[in-house]
Amino acid sequence: MQSKTLTLLAIETSCDETAASVVRRHEDGTGQIVSNIVRSQLKEHAAFGGVVPEIAARAHIENLDTLIKAALTDANITLDDLNGIGATAGPGLIGGLLVGMMTAKAIAAVKKIPFIAVNHLEGHALTVGLTHNQKPPYLLLLVSGGHTQLIWVQDIGRYTRIGSTIDDALGEAFDKTAKLLGLGYPGGPEVEKWAQNGDPNRFDLPKPLKANKQPNFSFSGLKTALRQKAQKCEPLSEQDIKDLCASFQRALITSVIDRLELGIKNVSTRFAPQKAFPIVVAGGVAANKSLRAELEHLTQKANHPLIIPPFDLCTDNAAMIAWAAAEHLSRGHQDPLTTPARSRWPLDEQSTPILGSGKAGAKA
Repeated sequence: MQSKTLTLLAIETSCDETAASVVRRHEDGTGQIVSNIVRSQLKEHAAFGGVVPEIAARAHIENLDTLIKAALTDANITLDDLNGIGATAGPGLIGGLLVGMMTAKAIAAVKKIPFIAVNHLEGHALTVGLTHNQKPPYLLLLVSGGHTQLIWVQDIGRYTRIGSTIDDALGEAFDKTAKLLGLGYPGGPEVEKWAQNGDPNRFDLPKPLKANKQPNFSFSGLKTALRQKAQKCEPLSEQDIKDLCASFQRALITSVIDRLELGIKNVSTRFAPQKAFPIVVAGGVAANKSLRAELEHLTQKANHPLIIPPFDLCTDNAAMIAWAAAEHLSRGHQDPLTTPARSRWPLDEQSTPILGSGKAGAKA
């Protein structure tokens, strides 16, 4: 393992945020965000109610060079000061991934510095090492627009999937529900806002996989049930929408807490008997206040520390990619410039795919 301080630039272009960041990993293993620039594409995609891959890729091309320059300027360094460069190699939208990877590879080739291809999920998984100096092992609950997973983080590069969604991701369920009810994009904040003044007991919605003994997730049936309830109330009043959002959010969060509780028991039996391991939560949905409150209640009751990175590091960003790259580089790991982008890249590649839509099993 390298003991010197490492300074890395990283690029994140896996979906609809273009991001560049400079991060330092100090000799003692602590991290420092020197610069972190994110350019959102919400306006470009809002009219479509979701991310359009071609629009996302074009925006990455238009903005990435400017963001890299801004990240270097904010850090008061040049490319000559870098010890390495990282880029998200997957999973994600292939067009966007290629934009970021080709740019990073070009810099690595010209400056003759190591290139590290980073798994986007690993970026989320390791963020608490940067923000809280939290070292593995811990249980990660990843709740984002593209992923809902429980992962046992045993060490850098050593991950075991405990559970995953068999259909939609949590953030995706929020987005589709918001679209169904005619709310704005992204859906998570919109549903949460409307739910604040709604009655969570008005509509009886299912709690997916409640009796299932495997700590997996499912939200497709919940969305179907919500649509049926909404159709019976048409035309929808504002109060109807508020009550539907509140009922949906409550059912969804109840399901997540139930699945997490089962996942904690699973890990306690398999990996950490009689140990109060930390519970780490990452992904944009971690910003939901009601979910946070229930997570705090569960972890306090179960006597497990709860760690959630700052919101701007829960959503897609390049600082988490730079940190993951730095952790690997400190251990002497780097990747060839022939490394391909991967639209699907399981963090735990030994896990058996989960039956369902097929999507979750490939990403899990």
